Amino acid sequence: MDAIVDGWSGAFGDFVAGFAGRFGRVEPRRRMVSYLRGLLGESERKNGWTLAEAAGDSGPQGMQRLLNYYRWDADAVRDDVRAAVLEHIADPVRGVLILDETGFLKKGVRSAGVARQYSGTAGRIENSQIGVFLAYGSPLGRALIDRELYLPKDWTADRDRCRKAGIPDEVEFTTKPDLGLRMLQRAVAAGIPFGWVTADELYGQTGRLRLWLEEHDVPHVLAVPKSQMVMTMEFFGQARAHHLISHLPDDAWTRLSCGNGAHGPREYDWAQAPVRPWRREGWDHWLLARRSLSDPTDIAYYICFSPTGTPLDDLVRVAGARWMVEECFQRAKNEAGLDHYQVRDYTAWYRHITLSMAALAFLAILRAKAKKGMIQTEHMMPSCPSP
Repeated sequence: MDAIVDGWSGAFGDFVAGFAGRFGRVEPRRRMVSYLRGLLGESERKNGWTLAEAAGDSGPQGMQRLLNYYRWDADAVRDDVRAAVLEHIADPVRGVLILDETGFLKKGVRSAGVARQYSGTAGRIENSQIGVFLAYGSPLGRALIDRELYLPKDWTADRDRCRKAGIPDEVEFTTKPDLGLRMLQRAVAAGIPFGWVTADELYGQTGRLRLWLEEHDVPHVLAVPKSQMVMTMEFFGQARAHHLISHLPDDAWTRLSCGNGAHGPREYDWAQAPVRPWRREGWDHWLLARRSLSDPTDIAYYICFSPTGTPLDDLVRVAGARWMVEECFQRAKNEAGLDHYQVRDYTAWYRHITLSMAALAFLAILRAKAKKGMIQTEHMMPSCPSP
């Protein structure tokens, strides 16, 4: 057991050393390490008070200074953490970038971006903040690698309210798909090794996002609504996605698994139809459909852009990769305190979320090392590395 603990502790020290230099002074650096240890700890709630208690402090003031007052660049830490986790889980062929958002239920009206808005976390309209995230998934693991806070128009139209929440004047209203595109642009500019991009309907139905991916030769499988218009020779022009798929013959459907779930392989019937007749040489455009085995009327649709000759199995695998971001959200909230913060300030939100993503990345690195036999492990990953 001692060897296992030593392996975890050594891995934590190596991980933190990769971005400790972003904290120029000793005190904020120590606070950051204590904050991460607390996020990885066993406390059910991981707010300023419980993190301070885990660090042996008498109150949360030190942790609050880390989020609100000390000078450090959360974006630089994000980039360092991204590099660290990708060193262990990157796969230039099977790696998938996944866009999605998650809600943070809040009380009051002063937290940056909080509003009565739809939250997928709650499944209804609630007083909440919405974070848009970019995840990376591969057979070696998955982690959150980028984040943006969505600010509704009511916020950006009221600059006084923005200033009170620490939102800079230059931050303007940006849609969720455009926040997602911003993160994809950063990922491509950074040279992240990946093979595909996937996302749900909110992002897939946004033409400018798909166009940017095509212009940069980025293969993708993006969910779209059944009403999505596509260009097809079948109808000599445009047709709605569900209309095109409804005209496919019965033998066009193939039963395939898009990955393993909690209850085994996630099997569906799949079919594809060519779209965009005027194609670029070397690239194909497809409309992909996924039909439920239990309810044949339950059909999901995807627009695909892929190198010519890409097999259906690969498109199905990428379509099914979206579950990895949901797993990231669940683990980040349950194991790394992603939604446990008690901050109102815009910058403080980014700082907490970045450190929570760092904690999640460390757990992903531990899992990847355990798979490779680089560290000893038991049945469960540690909730907190020993000092």
